[in-house]
Amino acid sequence: MSDVLRILLLALLVAAALVAVRRRLPVLFWWLVGYPAVTLRVLITYRATMDACGLTVPASAVRRATARMLGRQAAPVPPRRSLPLPTGSGLVMRLRMAAGQAPEDFNASADRLRHAWGAHAVHVRPTKPGRLELRLVGWDVLTDVRPPRRWLRTEPLTLPLALREDGHWHVRDFRTVPHELILGATQSGKSVYLRNLLCGLARQPVALVGIDCKWGVELAPFTPRLSALADTPDRANELLDVLVGEMEARFRLIGIRGGAGPDAVLTSDIWGLPEKARPVPVVVVVDEVAELFLAASKDDEKRRDAMVTKLIRLAQLGRAAGIYLEVCGQRFGAELGKGATMLRAQLTGRVCHRVNDETSANMALGDIAPEAALAATRIPAERPGVAVVGDSSGGWSRVRSPHLILEDAAAVCRDTSGLIPELPRLEAFRPVVAQPSAVPAVQPSARLVTG
Repeated sequence: MSDVLRILLLALLVAAALVAVRRRLPVLFWWLVGYPAVTLRVLITYRATMDACGLTVPASAVRRATARMLGRQAAPVPPRRSLPLPTGSGLVMRLRMAAGQAPEDFNASADRLRHAWGAHAVHVRPTKPGRLELRLVGWDVLTDVRPPRRWLRTEPLTLPLALREDGHWHVRDFRTVPHELILGATQSGKSVYLRNLLCGLARQPVALVGIDCKWGVELAPFTPRLSALADTPDRANELLDVLVGEMEARFRLIGIRGGAGPDAVLTSDIWGLPEKARPVPVVVVVDEVAELFLAASKDDEKRRDAMVTKLIRLAQLGRAAGIYLEVCGQRFGAELGKGATMLRAQLTGRVCHRVNDETSANMALGDIAPEAALAATRIPAERPGVAVVGDSSGGWSRVRSPHLILEDAAAVCRDTSGLIPELPRLEAFRPVVAQPSAVPAVQPSARLVTG
């Protein structure tokens, strides 16, 4: 009897340990239990699952003839597969589709495959004609997102900002997607995404420019690393004039360098220039863009139209000059006024957190994929940081940024303040950074205790 009790106690301890490991160390639990169990289930039930999901094709004539000779019936043939290989968040199989099949067939059956194999999610990605990648995710990787331990890519202006639901990182590549629109309601995680963006850029030789018409409250912690900051609509209008002038000067530089001598290398942007002659990239962060569209008088309307026109010019022509836009706001819609839709069309990158109205979600993602806008409206309030990311190619995914507190982000900007590049045109807009004053320590006074 004592042996039975020992075995039961040991089994309970092992079960409790596995539950604790699953909650605190899901990656370790996946390698110890999840991957072997799911792999065995996939290998045993692969043919039957594919047949039940309608992903098989009739057997070839040779197989049917052979089966008739043996007195059997030829079974439907599933797609050829590779061995399930483990990944950091699940497993991946490469399939060779049969004639007449398309990736859309597997996308339509992804949810049924997920339930059949006991995975958290199944993602389908075509790799080449006739082949696709079937990726199974073992658990909800967006529950606890941490910064990547290492990042091997060293290209400039390339940042891993958020983890996608398929286990890959969403990489913000400014040279591929030069301008981006970031939307999110209060406490939706928009500020955390922006902190990760600014901290990643602060470590690179990039000029950071801020436009925050709420008197600089949102961008104030990052001022040690900012090359320029405009905190009122009037200052924003003046700063946009300077940025447009900087863009025009860079285009003149590109034209001069491209025609300088018979051996000159022709280029249409700053990245084709020699490294020594290449201007430093500029990233312009516009926080609460709706403030730029507000107008209470005729003068405000003229200033608003001028600022929106300059933003559209920067969005249309800034990529070649190395000037990139990050436009943020709580809402964004056509009702903001003239130029809103045209500006939105130039911001090919889209990040939509939880928003307060369906119009903003459609404005951000409706022209990319209607199902992406629908997914953005279903983000629960208790999961801040979750967003839907899309681009002009029509692809979209749910992502979540690593949590970064404001104090840590401000510390990064203070530590990298020496990387601020020299841009004479922006010197007049350099924010004043308050130096911490040395407060003399108060000596405790002696007190006579009587009793």
